[in-house]
Amino acid sequence: MKIKVILLLFAVMLILNSCHKEIKSEKGGIDIISNVYFNASKGLDQMQSFHISRMSYSQDQLIEIVPDRNFPEINKQLYLIKDSLCYPLDFERKSVLFSEVVLKQKPLLVWQKKEGAVFSKEWIPNYRNRRKLSDTVLFGKQYKRFEINSPWNYTRFYIYPTDTILPYSLYKYVEQDYHGRLERIDSYNKKNDIFVTLQLIPRKRWDQAAQELLEFNRFMTRTKNE
Repeated sequence: MKIKVILLLFAVMLILNSCHKEIKSEKGGIDIISNVYFNASKGLDQMQSFHISRMSYSQDQLIEIVPDRNFPEINKQLYLIKDSLCYPLDFERKSVLFSEVVLKQKPLLVWQKKEGAVFSKEWIPNYRNRRKLSDTVLFGKQYKRFEINSPWNYTRFYIYPTDTILPYSLYKYVEQDYHGRLERIDSYNKKNDIFVTLQLIPRKRWDQAAQELLEFNRFMTRTKNE
């Protein structure tokens, strides 16, 4: 009888663990977009939009394109990001080998990168004092929410429940706490009357510039292994 109970408990534990199994996304892209609204209490007419980052990834290889903030159609910087290291790349070189870049080029820690997507180890201010909000639906997707209110800022966070893990996240510990993907942050600066939205938008396709680099490296890796 005791053996049956132990086996039953073991089976339940396996089921619970499988329910929370993370699925690593193998291929796709991520856009980071921010909208800034000035004099927000008077309306949302004074707005400026920024395309902060365009990322394309294949397994553990991440290519980031940083658009020019004043001219989004112009690419300002190109990076190869691997683990916690960042390597600036030349836009003109379409046939660069990532393995050679890693060996020959001095990397920069992603925490030190000043442009594009932000990689931060810092905790969200007052995160422990957050307050749970009811779920909501935005753009056809249901989100979990919480808010943080302080004398200076009011911020809402939107988490999309999913087991699929992307190679970049706005705040990794938030996603672990809520078993989902943090896809939107809305923040209102009470003193300066500025409302800011930050959105993480996943996509299935690569950027063209990133596609050329990723496909070349995939071809060279396949040729080397044959």
